[in-house]
Amino acid sequence: MLPTLAEIFGEPIPAYFTLLLVGFAAATWLAARLARHDGLNPDTFIDLGLFCVIFGVLGARVLHVFADGYFWDYVHLCTDPTKVAWEITAAQCTRAEGIWDATREICQPSERDCFAWAAFWRGGLTYYGGLIAASIFGIWFLKREGVPLYRGMDIAAISISLGLVFGRMGCFLGGCCFGVHTDHRFGVSFPAFSPASESQWRAGLLEAPRLRSLPVHPTQLYEAFGCLAITGFLLFWLRPRKRFDGQVMLTFIALYAILRFVLEYWRADDRGELLTLSTSQLLAIPALLLVATLYPRWKRR
Repeated sequence: MLPTLAEIFGEPIPAYFTLLLVGFAAATWLAARLARHDGLNPDTFIDLGLFCVIFGVLGARVLHVFADGYFWDYVHLCTDPTKVAWEITAAQCTRAEGIWDATREICQPSERDCFAWAAFWRGGLTYYGGLIAASIFGIWFLKREGVPLYRGMDIAAISISLGLVFGRMGCFLGGCCFGVHTDHRFGVSFPAFSPASESQWRAGLLEAPRLRSLPVHPTQLYEAFGCLAITGFLLFWLRPRKRFDGQVMLTFIALYAILRFVLEYWRADDRGELLTLSTSQLLAIPALLLVATLYPRWKRR
């Protein structure tokens, strides 16, 4: 875990957002190369990548606010901060400029903040929200630029898959999206006061959050390696053999939905649940149904 890569003029450089931007840059670079290979204008895909950074972060943040169980916290932060209680340590409460309640061992915000919901740099992004928002904009943008839509979607699918590899490595360095406790040799232990350590302390698995976490599944790396495998499959095997435009995108959606649905069972971080399924699992189901519906139609087309 390395949440801060370095400091420049006293300002911390967060690992997660650094790798997130690196992922967007790598995805944009790959898209431009694939577009040039297909006889398309690479500049169009460079512009698309830059805009997708904005819409992706916006969509991921919006879904986090509404679907991950923090909606009312953001409302109360603006209307009545006394109704908000953060289950963090006293040290973290001090760093967050909150008010520590030693009796209940909770931290409360010291002042109203009506824009906390928009502070994505503090953490809290849900991938599917970013994918949906960026996809809607991407479809509109490709049509406006006169790019063959389904061919452009195939290029975007491979690029998105590559970008996810870097994003999940950023999650690993940031300590978020951690897995459940395991005694397997692949288990990793996060430092004291990390999200994993605090979560296990609240669950009664640790005596104090100042202790290192028990070994957990590195689900961030599982997903990074899974997305790397998907990228290789799409780029080197399916793309040269695809039978219709749009096949690569549909295959990516199906493979990622399956990967994410399975990995969610090994994740232990708070991310919202309904009917024992996480937000990502609930979204993976209609994604698979969408692929099953569109695949035969696009193939006939």
